[in-house]
Amino acid sequence: MFLHLGQDVMVAERDIIGIFDLENTTISKTTREFLNTAQARGEVVNVLDDLPKSFILCQREDKRTVYISQISPATLEKRKNSMGNLVNPV
Repeated sequence: MFLHLGQDVMVAERDIIGIFDLENTTISKTTREFLNTAQARGEVVNVLDDLPKSFILCQREDKRTVYISQISPATLEKRKNSMGNLVNPV
C-alpha cells in the first residue's frame, strides 16, 4: 500500500520509518541537526505549497529520504490506518 503525502507524492508504507510533527520535534537540537544534515546530503524532498507541518522519514534499501509535508501527522496517520481497511482484489 502507498501513503499520499501531498502534491503528487506517494510512498510505500513499508518504506516509512516514522511520521513526525515538525513543530514539536524541531525543538530538539538533535532533530534540527538531523534535518540540516539530510538537507545538505540532498535527502530532503519538499511536498508542500503551504506551511510545513510534518516530516516523514523513509528508507528504501540504502537510500534515505525525508519528506517535508503540509499535511499534519494526525491526518497522515489516519490515512495510513485507513489503508488497512481496504480490501485488496485478488
